[in-house]
Amino acid sequence: MKDGKVIATLKDAILRSGLKNGMRISFHHHLRNGDGVMNMVLAELAAMGYRDLTLNSSSVFDVQSPIIDHVKSGLVGRIETNYMGAKVGRFISEGGMKEPVVFRSHGGRPSAIENGVTPIDVAFVAAPAADPMGNATGKRGKSACGSLGYAEADARCARHTIVVTDNLVPYPLEDALIQEQWVDGVVSVDSIGDPQGIVSGTTRLTRDPVALAMARTTVDVIRASGLLKDGFSFQTGAGGASLAAATFLKDVMLAEKIQGSFALGGVTGAIVDMLNAGCFRSIMDVQCFDLGAVASIRDNPRHVEISATRYASPTSKSCCVDSLDAAILGATEIDTDFNVNVHTDSNGSIMGGSGGHSDVAAGAKLCIVVAPLIRARLPIVTDRVTTISTPGRTVDVLVTQKGAAVNPGRADLRDRLAEAGVKIADIHDLKAAAEKLTGAPCRPARGTREVAKVMYRDETQIDSIKSVK
Repeated sequence: MKDGKVIATLKDAILRSGLKNGMRISFHHHLRNGDGVMNMVLAELAAMGYRDLTLNSSSVFDVQSPIIDHVKSGLVGRIETNYMGAKVGRFISEGGMKEPVVFRSHGGRPSAIENGVTPIDVAFVAAPAADPMGNATGKRGKSACGSLGYAEADARCARHTIVVTDNLVPYPLEDALIQEQWVDGVVSVDSIGDPQGIVSGTTRLTRDPVALAMARTTVDVIRASGLLKDGFSFQTGAGGASLAAATFLKDVMLAEKIQGSFALGGVTGAIVDMLNAGCFRSIMDVQCFDLGAVASIRDNPRHVEISATRYASPTSKSCCVDSLDAAILGATEIDTDFNVNVHTDSNGSIMGGSGGHSDVAAGAKLCIVVAPLIRARLPIVTDRVTTISTPGRTVDVLVTQKGAAVNPGRADLRDRLAEAGVKIADIHDLKAAAEKLTGAPCRPARGTREVAKVMYRDETQIDSIKSVK
């Protein structure tokens, strides 16, 4: 084929896909709040008169708030995702959809796709570079976003896959995670989005003294655990305290001449700095969180792109999270049973999602949740979280500015921390200390209607999100 699989317009590509009303379409979120492909495709589908589609996206960001109008018009009848920003989340929480949203984890989603739980009819892959046969990468081009790990299962398993790119390059494109044998059509457009939108407010290093103190305690916990030695493996989130902890950990590893095996996850410049300093032999990267990570995965062969299946699928023969030593995660709320909420705010409105939170907590030998006692004048520790995102049995330590609370099931770890001089606090005492400052918060008024189902990584439902009043 002279032009390979290149199709002149998005409309023609959709017509060739055989998409019908009621089918499932999918998207990925590597351009995060800079993505332009989902809005572009949904606008075209609306113009073509489609109805009652299931939208399966690895995440939904605020930039994709036009989804609200497409739900109201009947184009989108159901949503399945791993994360949802506050704009669309508020609409869902107020009962804007007839069908409940289905939340999965970053590992649970590819597992569900591969095992036919949520089959994809047409996958739309936003590709910063692609050749005419559909080989695609996120590592180069004006819209480079780095890893395309969350798109791999979609492209591989969908009945029909359409690559949308703003950088059509000659065949063959080398080092392409998305491979031509999975791709049915390629559409070239002026822009797939803004790579500056990759960086959000949660991916910048903190200067807050409370967060810095928690970061130092977090590193003390890792050191006291006995896991920080040659071969150490590590994942951290993109919040300010987590990034600070990575920086402090780098200093310790260099001072003690410790070389770890790999760093994992969504990757930031802080993790890239650790790789370049010799703290780790490699990075396993399913998503780049900033442009420093994008440059690294393009240029450094030790910075390795992985699929979401390899990252965290519980039904694969093995996955990277199962080889993790330590992980640092955040929380919107944590309760006295160590259950963690990252789906809803304190009023019960959707503003997030598990992402890889529950996957990493389940796999890592040491799962540390870092959170201040109080946020926005509300205590973080509660009797029962508004929504369970990650079960308490998989969380080992809560680090706050008032000390570290250890899960009662980890008496061995508590003894190690005490011996090392880490300040230990009972989680009930932390709750009481916060409430002494803020007062005991009232439970939010909730409706009876289920607006979302929270699925654990093994596809069992772990919680139900009710409507807000």
